[in-house]
Order: sequence, then structure tokens, then C-alpha cells
Amino acid sequence: MLEQNQIDQVTGSNAYGPDGDKIGKVGQIYLDDQTGQPEWATVNTGLFGTNESFVPLRDAALSGDGLGVPFDKDMVKNAPNVSEDGHLSPEEEQELYSYYGVDYGSGYSDTDTVSSTNGYADTDANRDKGTEGYDTSGPTTDEAMTLSEERVNVGTQSQEAGRARLRKYVVTENVTQTVPVRKEKAVLEREPVTDANRGDATSGPDISEEEHEVVLNEERAVVSKTAEPVERVRLGTEQVTEQETVSEEVRKERVDTDGDVASGETTRS
Repeated sequence: MLEQNQIDQVTGSNAYGPDGDKIGKVGQIYLDDQTGQPEWATVNTGLFGTNESFVPLRDAALSGDGLGVPFDKDMVKNAPNVSEDGHLSPEEEQELYSYYGVDYGSGYSDTDTVSSTNGYADTDANRDKGTEGYDTSGPTTDEAMTLSEERVNVGTQSQEAGRARLRKYVVTENVTQTVPVRKEKAVLEREPVTDANRGDATSGPDISEEEHEVVLNEERAVVSKTAEPVERVRLGTEQVTEQETVSEEVRKERVDTDGDVASGETTRS
């Protein structure tokens, strides 16, 4: 039989039949009013867990990662439909025990669901001792529920956006410059025969044929090239800041009330 200190381990775990097949997820644990021992568990079965059935814990035990019961899934799924209002009357218990073939006896009292993780039953008497609310959907945390919402945290991260390369290449241009060059030309010079040059003039034959030549020189433009450094270049980076708008969906929890509930002020600290 399931012990009271094992309630927290069982609640929300999977229930398994005698053949090890999964039956469903354990929802609520109901305790006997007199003994305080776990007496019943609700198990969510059916498509998407829409059906919740009662299963007795008298021969159940904590097994591995869940609750082991001596009944298969069809047996649990087809159990009598009993209202899950946090309390089982003797008549409802008798009907369920009869269905499961378990002896009900005459010494069993009403059964209530567990409303907190400390293992105590949330009976009508306990609810009258100043407790304003109790959990009807599963194990209770405290007297209030917490509403949460998602927040968007926007930051920046550095990533490579591209690359820039610096390379040099050779181009050819025509450079035209003017440079002066000198040339020698032959010039015929005539001088009269005088006493000063008469000896040179009469040193040869009186009448003869002769040739004289002179070497003419000229300057030509000569081109030579040398490589000279003119400037240095390099690649650097600079940072610019731009505005970028991001959009993201966030989820927020809201609460609705059913029944006669007076609206009150919400206090945030």
C-alpha cells in the first residue's frame, strides 16, 4: 500500500498496470478521513488525458518512476464516473470498490483529496480553519496561484558580416617630357690669305684635288626608370552605430474567476 510520505513522489508521475503498460498520469491523491492514509488516486486517461478515473491504492505501490496498480488501462478507464470534488462519500467509495472487486467493509469512512504537499487531507473541517482556497486541479502549493509572464531581453552579439581586402596591381601610363638635345652641323668657314696664313696656304701643290671631313656629334634623349616609394596604405576598421528594431512574441498568464467572486485590489511590491 502507498505510504503517506510517498504522496509527493507519486503525484504527477505515470501509473502503470500489472503488465507494465502505461495507464496515464496520476492527478490527485485522496486520503481516508480517519486513518489519513492514501486511499484513492485519480489517473488521467483517454485522448490528451481528458478522462480522469479513480483507482484504489490498497494494493498499489511506488514502482520505479511511477505508481504500479493491479489493474489494466481498460479497467481504470471504464471505472464509474465519480465527481472529482475533493471528497468521496461512502456510497461513492462502495461503488468504486465494487467495480474493482475489492472488499469495501464497514469500517471505512469518507475520503478527501490531498490539498498540500505535507500529506494532510484537505477535509471540510480543515478548510474551515481559516484556509481561503484549495487546489482542485492537482497538488497544492499554497493558498494562491502565481501568474508568470515572459520578458524579452534584447542585446547584441558580434558576428562576421563580410570581409575587405587590400591589394595592389600595376597599371601602365604614358609620360611625356621635353628634354633639350644638342647636334653638331658642318659650317663652311672662309678666311682670306694673309701674311699670317700664307705659309699654310702654299704648303701644298699649286693645283690638286682634295677631301676633308669632320665628325658631327649629336645628343640623344636617354630614358631610365627607377622605382621610388610614394605612400603607404593599410586597411583599418571603424565602428558606426545604427538603430535596429526587433519584434518578438511573449506569453503572459492571466486569471479568470468563476462564481460569486468580489473584485479586490492587486498589490505589487
